[in-house]
Amino acid sequence: MQERSSVSELAKSLRDELDRYSPGGKLPSSRALVERYKVSPVTVSRAVAQLAAEGLVVTRPGSGAFRAQPPASVPETGDTSWQEVSLSGDSGPEVVPRTVDASGVLVTLAAPPPGVVEFNGGYLHPGLQPERAMAAALARAGRRPGAWGRPPTDGLIGLRDWFAREIGGTLRGSDVLITAGGQSALATALRAVAPPGAPVLVESPTYPGMLAAARATGLRPVPVPVDAEGVRPDLLEAAFRATGARVFVCQPLFQNPTGAVLAPGRRERILRAARAAGAFVVEDDFARHLVHEDAGPSPEPLAAHDPDGIVIHVRSLTKITSPSLRVGALAARGPVLERLRAIQVVDSFFVPRPLQEAALELVGSPAWERHLRAVAAELGRRRTALTAALRTRLPGLALPHVPSGGATLWLRLSGPETEAALVSAALRAGVAVAPGRPYHCAEPPAGHVRLSFAAVSGPAEIAEGVRRLRAAWDELPSRGR
Repeated sequence: MQERSSVSELAKSLRDELDRYSPGGKLPSSRALVERYKVSPVTVSRAVAQLAAEGLVVTRPGSGAFRAQPPASVPETGDTSWQEVSLSGDSGPEVVPRTVDASGVLVTLAAPPPGVVEFNGGYLHPGLQPERAMAAALARAGRRPGAWGRPPTDGLIGLRDWFAREIGGTLRGSDVLITAGGQSALATALRAVAPPGAPVLVESPTYPGMLAAARATGLRPVPVPVDAEGVRPDLLEAAFRATGARVFVCQPLFQNPTGAVLAPGRRERILRAARAAGAFVVEDDFARHLVHEDAGPSPEPLAAHDPDGIVIHVRSLTKITSPSLRVGALAARGPVLERLRAIQVVDSFFVPRPLQEAALELVGSPAWERHLRAVAAELGRRRTALTAALRTRLPGLALPHVPSGGATLWLRLSGPETEAALVSAALRAGVAVAPGRPYHCAEPPAGHVRLSFAAVSGPAEIAEGVRRLRAAWDELPSRGR
C-alpha cells in the first residue's frame, strides 16, 4: 500500500475511535499503534500529526498523544456577503476582471482519495523522488556557516552560477534570480512585461497554472495553436499583428500537455516574430530534466542563443525532485531584469536560505546525476507501459503524439463522449484523470484528457489504472449501454 494511503487510512481509524477517550485522555502509544495496525512508525507519526493539525489531538513530547479539549464555544458566524460587492469593484468597461480560477491547477495538486489511481498528478511519485539525497543535502546545508542567516535578495551566488551554466550560452550568474519555484517565476515574469488589460499570447493547449497567473494579473490570454512540432509560427505572427501583444509564453521542450518539442526550423522564426513585434518570449523550461532514456539530444533553451534579451527564461528544480523543493530561476538580460528583481523583492524578499543551500548541496552531489539517470530510465518505461495499455484497451482514445520526455500523455476523445462525463466516470471507477478543458483559454477543438505516468507507483498500477479507465469508458451512455 502506498505510504500516503496508509497515513490517510490510519488517521481515519484513529479519528473514528476518538469518542472512546475522554477529553485529555491518552491515546495508545506509537508502539502499540504500530503493532495493532501493522504499519511503520513513520506512518503512525504522520497520522497523529494529521489529527493534531485538525485540532483533534494534542501531542506532548515524551508523553504521547491526548484527545484535545473541545472548544469552549462555537464562534459566531459573521456576515461576509459585503465582500461580493467589494471584490467586484474593479469591474467596468475599461477594467479587466481579475477573478482567479485555480481549478485547473488544483486538479494536479489535490491528492485523490485513498485507493484511487493518480493519473492526474503533476509531480514525481515518492518512489521516484531523491528523498535520501535531499535529506542528506538538507542536513549538510543546515551545518553550513550562516545557513540560517539572510541570503542575498537575488539568491546565492553559487546557485545562480549553476543555473546559468545549465541554461547555457553566454548567460552569467548575474543574469539569474533565484525564485520560489517555477509558478512564482512565471507570475513574476507576466507582471513584469505586460500591464493589466494587455493581451498575452499563449500556446493552445497550455499549462493551466500559467493561464491562472495571467488572468489573476488582469491579462487576456490569446491562444496560438500547437501541433506535433510545437507552436505554429505562421499563426504566432498573425496573432502578434492582430493583437499588438508584447509577450508570448511557450514551453519549447516537452510542452505541457502535448509533449511536443519545438522543431529546429521554427525556433529562429519565433524569435524573429517576437523581435519584429517588440515583444518578449517567456520560455518555461519546466521539463528540461524529465527527458526519457531513449530520447535523442535535447535542443538548447531559446535563451542560450538570445543576446538581445528577447527571452525571459524560467527553470525549476521542483519537477525533478519534490513538490516541496520550491527552488527555481528567472534568467533575463537588460532593463527587464531590474523590473523582475523589484517585483520579486516586493512579493517575497527572498527564497529561504536553507532551501537554497540544500538545493546547491543536492545538485553538486554525486547522487544528482544518478538520480537524473534513474528518472530518465523509469519515465521511459512508464510511458511505454501506459502507451501500450491504452492502445490495447482503449483504442477510442486517440494518442496523436508519444513524447520522448515529460510525464504525461495527451489523449483526444474521438467519439461523441463528453470530457466531463469520462472524468466523472473514471473517478467513480477509482482512477483520477485531468480534464482537457482547463488547458485551453478559448473553446477547445475537441474533448481531451491528460494522463500522468509519473505520479503512480509503477507499471502494475498503470495497468490497473487503465483497466479502471476502460470500465469508466464502458459506463458512458454514448457507448450504447
